[in-house]
Amino acid sequence: MGEQMTPGKATQRVPRPSYGQLLEKIRYDGVYPTRRRAEEALLAVLPVLAPQLTDQGRALLADRLPDEVSALLTAEASSPSRLLTNRDFVEHVAARTGTDYAVANWDTEAVLSNLASLAGPALLPRLLAQLPAGYAALFGHAPHARAA
Repeated sequence: MGEQMTPGKATQRVPRPSYGQLLEKIRYDGVYPTRRRAEEALLAVLPVLAPQLTDQGRALLADRLPDEVSALLTAEASSPSRLLTNRDFVEHVAARTGTDYAVANWDTEAVLSNLASLAGPALLPRLLAQLPAGYAALFGHAPHARAA
């Protein structure tokens, strides 16, 4: 988690979606019946993600989110004493929402895949480098296979 992020391509201004646009995209990708259900997923996942990233990682990602939710990333002032595995991450989301693991995993993937799109190809790998192995799949990106 100690990777330093330096200004560069990852800090270029990317147009922010409106809050409604973000919710609609999550609703569509998550096949949720309502925007409210998409919002519940978003509001459950972001506070679990925030302490997993460095302060700079949170700030760079928050800069690409609508103001209504960017504070959920930047309000977390300190990193956790231990990083959550991808499974523990989903279990934390399940505990926040009172749902089972499968529903929480669905919510996590619906939200994080949209954050991956907003992060873009310059920032996403830098964010994933801060997280334990296995998070790429939650962000909708299959890990690269290594040659044997």
